[in-house]
Amino acid sequence: MKSVSLPDRVCDDLAKVAEELTLMAKKPISQSMAVDLLIEVYHAHLSNRCALDLFSQQLQRADIMPPNEFDAYWDGPNEPMPSKAKKGKASAKR
Repeated sequence: MKSVSLPDRVCDDLAKVAEELTLMAKKPISQSMAVDLLIEVYHAHLSNRCALDLFSQQLQRADIMPPNEFDAYWDGPNEPMPSKAKKGKASAKR
């Protein structure tokens, strides 16, 4: 097994997802199981060619921070994500 370092907010969200999946499944779902299930949903969703094309287009148009800025944002205090959006574009939400 390998370890992955996650920002606190991502780890908190993952814990909540595992709890929600536990309630849905009516059996224990660990955080690693939750990650595996989320990846399975991702693969299933993107196996649909239309969904893959749309998601690719959205990613290309998205105003995505560089990884170092994103990590600093997630590790920082609770505050809105900085917007680099040009006028008329909505800022990204988490």
